[in-house]
Amino acid sequence: MAVYTDITEDDLKWFLTEYDVGELLSYKGIAEGVENSNFLLHTSRDPLILTLYEKRVDKGDLPFFLGLMQHLASRGLSCPLPLPRRDGALLGHLSGRPAALISFLEGMWLRKPEAHHCREVGKALAAMHIAGEGFEIRRPNALSIAGWQTLWEKSEARADEVEAGLQDEIRGELDFLAKHWPKGLPEGVIHADLFPDNVFFLGDKLSGLIDFYFACNDQLAYDVSICLNAWCFEKDHAYNITKGMALLEGYQSVRPLSPAEIAALPTLARGSSLRFFLTRLYDWLTTPAGAMVTKKDPIEYLRKLRFHRQIASSAEYGLKA
Repeated sequence: MAVYTDITEDDLKWFLTEYDVGELLSYKGIAEGVENSNFLLHTSRDPLILTLYEKRVDKGDLPFFLGLMQHLASRGLSCPLPLPRRDGALLGHLSGRPAALISFLEGMWLRKPEAHHCREVGKALAAMHIAGEGFEIRRPNALSIAGWQTLWEKSEARADEVEAGLQDEIRGELDFLAKHWPKGLPEGVIHADLFPDNVFFLGDKLSGLIDFYFACNDQLAYDVSICLNAWCFEKDHAYNITKGMALLEGYQSVRPLSPAEIAALPTLARGSSLRFFLTRLYDWLTTPAGAMVTKKDPIEYLRKLRFHRQIASSAEYGLKA
């Protein structure tokens, strides 16, 4: 569920007077997403997305997110574009929340992506990394090494409720990653959350990337490892090397990985697995019963973490020399 703040038609019409978007015809809440309240608006000109930024989003980060989408779109990447108000600002207020109007992106996300879709995702991710060059605002990755430790401290005492022995296993993993986390790899703007529901397709053609609200500055190859985890495992948690090969080939056809990035990929994949395991674990343990939020099983990412722990070389992901 992703409508946490209700809006009235009168308030919405007042809000829209600050934009040159035509007359409001209809609006409805969008059920997907977990961070913000989203609505689909139909106007006399174009369909639009209205986003109300909820309390979990730091208002200070909004210039980064909105400015990044503008920057990427100006560099040719297909992504939603924030609409300016009549005064030129990208951000307004509605129902007590910061709010923005975003262009509507045609397409749907895939429930069952195949290898050729993964290849297109790899290309699009590399294109985003290149398009992000020159964006001057920086946002550190709050969900990297230091952030993982903070999340773990909030969940550690109850971790063995999810699986016996989990406390010792995750402590050991955090220690390993703190000692072996790659340094000096190429950095830039990363999406950091490019799961299937954040990539739109029209048929087999990728139509654009959405939801940049975890975007930040970090090592580019870390973003590749997030996509391997998100796109290249099957429902039985088995790694699909055909999908992995396609995604990596697609990425490298646009932005070749350096030898150091290739060597670091297994460690980066362990880290990105741990990142999503920890956020899911925290939500699993703290979300009250009956909340209008779908909890995601942390064990899925624990199994991915254990898989990456056995990887000796990036060639095992399908990466060709």
